[in-house]
Amino acid sequence: MAGFTAADVPDQTGKTIVVTGANTGLGFETAKTLAGKGARVLLGCRSLSKAQAAKDKILAVFPQADVVIVELDLGSLVSIQKAAQQINQEPRLDVLINNAGIMVPPLEYTQDGFESQFGVNHLGPFALTSLLLDRIRATANARIVSTASIAHRKGRINFDDINAKKYYSAWTRYAQSKIANLYFGYELQRRLSAIGDNTISVVAHPGVADTELPRYIPKPFMLLMPVLKLFFNSAEQGAWPTLCAATMAGVKGGEYYGPSKRGEIAGPAIKVRSNRRSHHESIAKKLWDLSIVMTGVDPKL
Repeated sequence: MAGFTAADVPDQTGKTIVVTGANTGLGFETAKTLAGKGARVLLGCRSLSKAQAAKDKILAVFPQADVVIVELDLGSLVSIQKAAQQINQEPRLDVLINNAGIMVPPLEYTQDGFESQFGVNHLGPFALTSLLLDRIRATANARIVSTASIAHRKGRINFDDINAKKYYSAWTRYAQSKIANLYFGYELQRRLSAIGDNTISVVAHPGVADTELPRYIPKPFMLLMPVLKLFFNSAEQGAWPTLCAATMAGVKGGEYYGPSKRGEIAGPAIKVRSNRRSHHESIAKKLWDLSIVMTGVDPKL
């Protein structure tokens, strides 16, 4: 394929799609495109005011769009439970896009005591997906899209210090959370395949996109951003791999999509490969089991 862009998104009329972190950046661009293609789009956002502003912006472009706000804080298992209850009232759920995430913040902990990047980027999506799994599986040919990063290449799961009580490096923990997204996406597909389910689990990454995500990057580096942005995807372009994974015909479970140019930094979306470590099934299973223990939520797969 030459590369997938928003122009290639097929008609989504009749589909219901959840996009987490939909008030800004990649999530907003993903939600806007899907709403414009006729999907019923649920915006999973921590801030209701920002979610409303995002909804208003979408309706300004697509007045007939069907957009619903869901209050969702992936740093709170209570919030995730409440959001799942609302979403599970939908008669169908064709696609869940686990887009929301945080990047290299100072050491912080979620409401449940998890190191924030592991909690928000992995455990939150793990719990949300698990709680929505029955509704997703009840919809024919549904998809679950997890958002990883090229940062996964440096990632390892530190099972001996999962909550960074001994040592914290923001970049190391970010990379850990991103390879966790791949372990989860691949392990989920293996388990769905094992029971013959037609739901698929797909992973995507945006390359390097111009969004609010790097707000914690050190100021000296930020001074270079005006020049570096010339080589990045815009937020709209960064959404292309996610849109590809969520909507393109022929996508198969366990595949990974990312940008096609400059070492997967920018460009239209194509199928790409994650590193060898991300395919270690024993680590993926260990992480799956640990995630059940930490969240108290069991996907029962």
